[in-house]
Amino acid sequence: MIVIRDAGSVNTAIYEGLFLPIVNNTCDACEEVLNMSSIGREFMEKTKYQYLEESDQDRGLPQPPLELSYPEDAWAFDLPRIEQIRTESLDLTEAIVGRKTRRKYRDEALTIEELAYLLWCTQGVKTVTQRPVTLRTVPSAGARHAFETFLLINNVEGLEPGIYKYIALEHKLIAVNLEPGLSEQVAQIAGNQVFINDSAVTFIWTADIYRMKWRYGERGYRYIHLDAGHVCQNLYLAAQTVQSGVCAIAAFDDDALNDFLGLDGDEQFAVYLAAVGKV
Repeated sequence: MIVIRDAGSVNTAIYEGLFLPIVNNTCDACEEVLNMSSIGREFMEKTKYQYLEESDQDRGLPQPPLELSYPEDAWAFDLPRIEQIRTESLDLTEAIVGRKTRRKYRDEALTIEELAYLLWCTQGVKTVTQRPVTLRTVPSAGARHAFETFLLINNVEGLEPGIYKYIALEHKLIAVNLEPGLSEQVAQIAGNQVFINDSAVTFIWTADIYRMKWRYGERGYRYIHLDAGHVCQNLYLAAQTVQSGVCAIAAFDDDALNDFLGLDGDEQFAVYLAAVGKV
């Protein structure tokens, strides 16, 4: 409810603790705030299954690539294959019971094998079907797997600090940005959560939304956020086998992070982060 208050020379409208100016008996900000206050409910309503429109898949349009391409001249690093990696054996029930958020990390590097293991557990490709779709270590609506994985690397053996990207189909890393000071920038973008600077690596999951919308239209935005939960939970559980802890991060400046990663914010955008470090 909006309450009109006489403040002498300037009337104000009070809405949920916000004092909004009224000029010429109108309150443009009031209308904007009211529209924003219902956007979540409107999203849930208009993406209900009964409103599912004909998708591009239904129209017979070709599906988008299973993964975004990368520059041919990008520095690339082949990761150890999962068959070559040995990790601590951990009972699943024990891992679930032991799952907790960790924001304090030891000053100890992850090995490249440990990083490769975490990447495989969160987005690893087990097979590519004839359709084609990728079957991975995490579930995804319609096997669309619309995520790309960026990494802020601070302390991983054999890798210079910077921003990297995981190429899941080839199980390799490419370097994106190796300028100094990137960790501080990400921490600031994420509301000055300074433990990001202490992490060995921070995962940044971004969406290539058309990969999901091709099949599900606007409802695909729902599925992106569901899929993010699957991915991050795998990271929480898998990190324990390499003596590491995780803190999932959803508080960040969307536009600033998209700009930082070179994403347009519409067809590709950041969805979720998670810091990882030795504990």
